[in-house]
Amino acid sequence: MESLTTGSVLAKFGYALSDPTRARVLLALRSGPNYPAVLAEVLGVSRQSMSNHLTCLRGCGLVVAVPEGRKSRYELADPRLAHALGDLLDVVLAPNTDLCSGSDRADSAAASATERP
Repeated sequence: MESLTTGSVLAKFGYALSDPTRARVLLALRSGPNYPAVLAEVLGVSRQSMSNHLTCLRGCGLVVAVPEGRKSRYELADPRLAHALGDLLDVVLAPNTDLCSGSDRADSAAASATERP
């Protein structure tokens, strides 16, 4: 496994959170491990889409797949991520929509994120 610098770690984390579905997957996994099919159903996305998002999150080092027979269960790669995500949810942001081009997406992601699993 590759070790990343502080800046690279934050960039990977930011990239993972930049997609609302990936952010919701991470929030769902705060409650505990789960299976891709269940996550897809709960989040209202296709299994293929969920597979793609989980692959991305694995690549970012945020989740791990735990083989269970023919299935894989997914969980946060480090239990401290659950705490970190909770801390991020407690931060109140007031983006300037004139300067922050992703603020519309961020608002909908934040609204989804406040629906804590």
